[in-house]
Amino acid sequence: MEWYIAVLKKYVEFQGRARRKEYWMFILFNILASIVCGVIDGVLGIMLLVPIYSLAVLLPSIAVCIRRLHDTNRSGWWILISLVPLVGSIILLIFLCIEGDAGDNRFGPNPKLAAA
Repeated sequence: MEWYIAVLKKYVEFQGRARRKEYWMFILFNILASIVCGVIDGVLGIMLLVPIYSLAVLLPSIAVCIRRLHDTNRSGWWILISLVPLVGSIILLIFLCIEGDAGDNRFGPNPKLAAA
């Protein structure tokens, strides 16, 4: 949960780097929260919580994705590759899954070393 809160605290911080753990824990809690909102919406018979939640975490999601790309020494503009049909999302997923640079890169110091 602390990784989720940490990303929300960096609401629109597009500079710097994000570890794989930070990114994927945010995604995990984001999915869980969406499921909970969906269940509540289903029980109440409305479709209000999921769209509101999705809008609320849109900018933090983009920001953490860009910081994750920075960790692999790629520009945040690589996020746009997901717009390419079929292969774009697969390529972006691979970029998000690979290990970040071990040392400092042009986007800042290694977040693993800073956290240790």
